[in-house]
Amino acid sequence: MTADDTRTGSRPPYGGRMTTVTTVGVVGLGIMGSAIAGHLLDAGYDVTGTDVSPEAVKALAARGGRPAADLATLARESTVVITSLPSAEAARQVCAELATALGTGRDPVVVDTSTLSLAVKQECRSLLAAAGVELLDCPISGTGAQAKVRDLVVLGSGDEAAFETARPALEAFARSVRHLGPFGDGTRMKLVANLLVSIHNASTAEAFALGVAAGLDPAVLYETVRDGAGGSVIFDKRGPLMVERSYRPATAKVSMFIKDVTLVRELAQSVGISTPVLDATLPLYERAADTGWADADAAALLEVLEEKR
Repeated sequence: MTADDTRTGSRPPYGGRMTTVTTVGVVGLGIMGSAIAGHLLDAGYDVTGTDVSPEAVKALAARGGRPAADLATLARESTVVITSLPSAEAARQVCAELATALGTGRDPVVVDTSTLSLAVKQECRSLLAAAGVELLDCPISGTGAQAKVRDLVVLGSGDEAAFETARPALEAFARSVRHLGPFGDGTRMKLVANLLVSIHNASTAEAFALGVAAGLDPAVLYETVRDGAGGSVIFDKRGPLMVERSYRPATAKVSMFIKDVTLVRELAQSVGISTPVLDATLPLYERAADTGWADADAAALLEVLEEKR
């Protein structure tokens, strides 16, 4: 499939607007956002981007993207705007600015890929809806390392016609793009997935701590366990980092998982479900953050489990 085929595939119209996606704006050029922008450029899209970090914007320009003069300009030039933001505060600010800049009747579809609470997602949706702009809730399943090789899953939700307009751009940076239902179902699914990822991080670290303490070669442990029933995607991705004791740069930071575990627990409490296994992992993440690993990969949980040896 050519880049043009990817961009202009026959999709249902979104509100009678032009469905050909040519320019994609990326707001937030961190680990995920920079990978997203890179894949979009590789697929032939015109990509404009912005970030609070000047270095991240320079990196986009070096890849062939266009730094946006400001958020309003980015929004007005784009057919699809993809946001990848680190916090609720950043999401609120960006959505408020987008709402102020848009409302022209030929507005982009805004796709939020951030991991945030349902309440914040709904707040952002309301801000944009007041300007007549459609927000899609599309968090991503996958690590930063997976993002680099286009091994991501988009967990999409919201207006289906708007989603189909954005789908070609999403398919440019993800191996699987799913529409799961009404707005918010993407975040619900992401938090369910994050429950498992958070636990798998801890169980992988615990397995390595046990194996190494028992005298096993960590490289042999990794190759053997991943070949059997005990393996997992997280074991595959974080195991080599534990073998090498290489935790920086992070593919997913310890600090990020503290936020994610909190969000999962909030969802669980809201629906009356207990999460005892997840709850047991939180002290490990907090201890890792307290001992200097907050910006390190979650594979650094191994160091916490070995502290008492």
